[in-house]
Amino acid sequence: MDSILEKIKKDIESHRVILFMKGTKMMPVCGFSARVVSILNQLEIPYETRNVLDDDKLRQGIKDFSNWPTIPQLYIDGKFIGGCDIVTEMHTKGDLKRLVS
Repeated sequence: MDSILEKIKKDIESHRVILFMKGTKMMPVCGFSARVVSILNQLEIPYETRNVLDDDKLRQGIKDFSNWPTIPQLYIDGKFIGGCDIVTEMHTKGDLKRLVS
């Protein structure tokens, strides 16, 4: 498990904006992941994704890493932002755009 946590940490540190999600940005597999992808695309910012469905260790590892039980999970500048509801609320209020600007 330590190696997956190290990989997650490295991914978060290596990418300004990274989304751990179900599916890919071209083909999200769940509505919550699709919603966050749509928001990030509206902001027109570069971001990376990791598909937790490709790797069971990653799927559990990201939950352990953040101590957050659900996916998707968005990280910006190395900080855990939240899941779909939090990202949607921040986007609606304009906070997310300010954070990534």
